[in-house]
Amino acid sequence: MSSLRDLGLSEYEARAYRALLNTGPTTAKELSRASDVPMGRIYDVLNTIEQYNLVRSQTASRPKKYVAVEPSTALDRLLEDKKRELDEQAEQYESIVDDLSDELDAADPVEEQFWTAAVGPEETTDLLLERLTAADRRLVMVATHRSPQFDISDVGVLITDQLEEALDRGVEIDLLMTPGLVDSLPETVGKRYRRTLSTHPDFSVRTNSDISGTFNLLDGVEVCIQVPNPLDTDEPFAMIDLKDPEFAADIHEKFLPRWEEAEPLSF
Repeated sequence: MSSLRDLGLSEYEARAYRALLNTGPTTAKELSRASDVPMGRIYDVLNTIEQYNLVRSQTASRPKKYVAVEPSTALDRLLEDKKRELDEQAEQYESIVDDLSDELDAADPVEEQFWTAAVGPEETTDLLLERLTAADRRLVMVATHRSPQFDISDVGVLITDQLEEALDRGVEIDLLMTPGLVDSLPETVGKRYRRTLSTHPDFSVRTNSDISGTFNLLDGVEVCIQVPNPLDTDEPFAMIDLKDPEFAADIHEKFLPRWEEAEPLSF
């Protein structure tokens, strides 16, 4: 059950405000009795909720009297305070992330071979998003079957966002597809790529029927290979991510002639 404490008030502060709603204008002494807030704490409590703009005081009266601000106004003020507090925390965390990114990026990359795999639609998409984020210089994408990056759902939007961010940080992207895949893409996908990606000078798309498999080559050292569902080759089943500069170089060497023979595509 929600309470005023969820919006930042202490137990005593919440008691005092609720009591004021019932008593109407009252003194600190009377409010202490009505709210069960100890007399030794009531003035501190009243000063705090007055700073929150939850009460108004009548300083001309002797003794001083207090009255509660209407609940709708009080709750709006508490909500705005919480939003402002969360925005400040978000800015602090963003600053910390920026500092840590610079520090961690300065570390020498590990060149040892490493591979991992993901099975299932969500896990495959998460791995793909993660590795696209890691691209630093060049991204080669080859697709012969339907792949998450061409999905018309929210997943496709996430992938497109990652590609835009990669372009913004200076990554060059080459996308090679089969003509059959191009023909099978929904019109909405073509519009999205045309609007957000194809006009960028570092984004190139070509088609070639002489390709097989779906994979992404990152910075010439890492390969993400999509494994199709054996029961439906148009659906992804798993993804293998392999960091091996020698294997990646071999893949890139086989990719280049097919890229050179490919036809530029205009969405």
